[in-house]
Amino acid sequence: EVQLVESGGGLVQPGGSLRLSCAASGATFDDYAIAWFRQAPGKEREGISCITISNGDTYYVPSVKGRFTISADNGKNTVYLHGSNLGPEDTAVYYCNVYPPGNNWGQGTQVTVSS
Repeated sequence: EVQLVESGGGLVQPGGSLRLSCAASGATFDDYAIAWFRQAPGKEREGISCITISNGDTYYVPSVKGRFTISADNGKNTVYLHGSNLGPEDTAVYYCNVYPPGNNWGQGTQVTVSS
């Protein structure tokens, strides 16, 4: 079982950028696809991006494609999500998990886009 811890959220001005980190431990990092999810106020959690560690394949939902970039640093067992040109619609708690998602969800990290 892999343990994942999110960090890097905060308050960002509209149009700004932010990089989130997902630190993995407890299992072989290369065995997994790692995905980012987010849950906006009043909405259900949705998957937004995924990376297959073994080959680097990536996936983005249309709402973030072109603005967000997912990447992995295998040496640090960390997956990143860089978001740019952020807007209020990106305000959410961001989570990482294996894909398909497992049963354990972490605390997430809050991203608030507001002036």
